[in-house]
Amino acid sequence: MMQMSKPQEEHRKLQGLAGTWTGEEKIHPSPWDPKGGAATGRIQSRIDLDGFFLISDYVEERGGQTSYRGHGVFGYDTNERCYTMHWFDSMGSPCQSAARGKWEGNVLRFENKHPMGHSRYVYTFEGEGRYAFKIENSQDGKQWATFMEGKYTRR
Repeated sequence: MMQMSKPQEEHRKLQGLAGTWTGEEKIHPSPWDPKGGAATGRIQSRIDLDGFFLISDYVEERGGQTSYRGHGVFGYDTNERCYTMHWFDSMGSPCQSAARGKWEGNVLRFENKHPMGHSRYVYTFEGEGRYAFKIENSQDGKQWATFMEGKYTRR
């Protein structure tokens, strides 16, 4: 009988994102949202599947109404030695491929390439129960523009 794998330290680091989070967000004008504006983000995340994955559900509210929802599955690929993020959302686009990332100090940064260009997702841990998050987009992978940024607190 084959021995079952056990979560490694890299998997356990994802616990830093587990919990109930609320944050104020700024959406920058872009082709996806020409006006931009303020939003509130609410995130429910938990460690699941025997400690190997973080499952995250996200709701964005603008003007008191839900404007966007997302579902993320975060893990660690021991073969490629990188973190992975699969994202599914209320815009209906399929997850073409996982964003891949590295943890450097207090920053967890993912990048991926998709049919609309390139995206970067940056989590900066600012202390116990607080993190900043930023999404940057690029058409060519060289010039980046901030699409969204927020600051979140664990409840």
